[in-house]
Amino acid sequence: MIPADLRFAKTHEWVRIQGDVARVGISDFAVKELTDLVYIDLPADGRAVQVGDAFGEVESVKAVSDLYAPVAGTITAVNSELPGNLQWLSEDPYGKGWIAEIQLSDPAQAQALMAADAYKKFCDSEQH
Repeated sequence: MIPADLRFAKTHEWVRIQGDVARVGISDFAVKELTDLVYIDLPADGRAVQVGDAFGEVESVKAVSDLYAPVAGTITAVNSELPGNLQWLSEDPYGKGWIAEIQLSDPAQAQALMAADAYKKFCDSEQH
């Protein structure tokens, strides 16, 4: 079940807006596509990112995938417990599996991302 309060990029990152901060992770769909995760490279705290910047990567037994910033701003926190608990990405991708928090340079940017229902349709079309 995709939480209704999230917004999504076409690259499968999700955003939960809390004031002028965006908590970012990767979707359950992305985790299932990658399968068997073995490593995550978290972004640097304090790093400025623009929409579409690669800011980390996640590695599975079959591929290495870049993580892309879905919004612009400055990374203010990273989930430092995640590399030792990669199962959180599959068990709780929208909760414990968050990757970073970004102080938004323009909170309105998040409105350009897909709402949960549009993202579900997007994923359904990717499977065909």
